[in-house]
Amino acid sequence: QVQLVESGGGLVQAGGSLRLSCAASGRTFSNSAMGWFRQVPGKEREFVAGISGSGGVTYYGDSVKGRFTISRDNAKNTVYLQMNRLEPEDTAVYYCAARQGASIVVGTRLYDYWGQGTQVTVSS
Repeated sequence: QVQLVESGGGLVQAGGSLRLSCAASGRTFSNSAMGWFRQVPGKEREFVAGISGSGGVTYYGDSVKGRFTISRDNAKNTVYLQMNRLEPEDTAVYYCAARQGASIVVGTRLYDYWGQGTQVTVSS
């Protein structure tokens, strides 16, 4: 079993930055690809960014490329999402997810564990 706990969400003005963190426990962290997703009411959960188990490969959704950066510290069992140049359209609940495999995937059904989510609100 894996437990994921997100933190770092909040309210920020457009153009600002936030860094989300996701602390993982319960499984060999470096064997797990990690992903960040987001969801707004009435819409499907959207892939934001993913990182391989080693951290050597990253992948981003089109809407965040060039603004968001995913990283991980396997010694601390933590994955991060640095969000810069935030836009009101980035407002959502952000979820951290882990899968039983080291390769990045974008489908929500391919992730095995999820955090509880953290709210990010970007004001215009």
